[in-house]
Amino acid sequence: MAGCATASPSGQAASTVPRSPVVATPVTTTPTPAPSTKEPKPVKPTGDAVNPHKVQWTSAKPVAKGTKVKLTWWSGVAPCTVLDRVKVKETSKRVTITLYEGASPKAKGVSCIMIAIEKTTTVRLKHPLGKRKIVDGAKP
Repeated sequence: MAGCATASPSGQAASTVPRSPVVATPVTTTPTPAPSTKEPKPVKPTGDAVNPHKVQWTSAKPVAKGTKVKLTWWSGVAPCTVLDRVKVKETSKRVTITLYEGASPKAKGVSCIMIAIEKTTTVRLKHPLGKRKIVDGAKP
């Protein structure tokens, strides 16, 4: 046998008995959900986004006695994703609202995390909503 033992300071050979292997015991944990804000993040149009494109909103709620509409949608984190503008087209039967998002010019050279956050903005109508239908201009 090849000797793995070393001499101890007293001159006796050290024990060559192998140690018991260390076994990792798996620990099961319940994932903790990421903290969420109860309210969507309020944003205003910047008007200077790069490569703006239409984005669908998830809800539209009349507020201020129907003179405004509060829109909610899922989006990315600023400055990588910002609200560029909101286009409102009103007719006697419907109000079509289209959101446009893009990247802020300040996002150049910035690392963008891929996480969704809920955002909201409120738009003023030229005439109270009344019985008109609210339509998402980004839906095909």
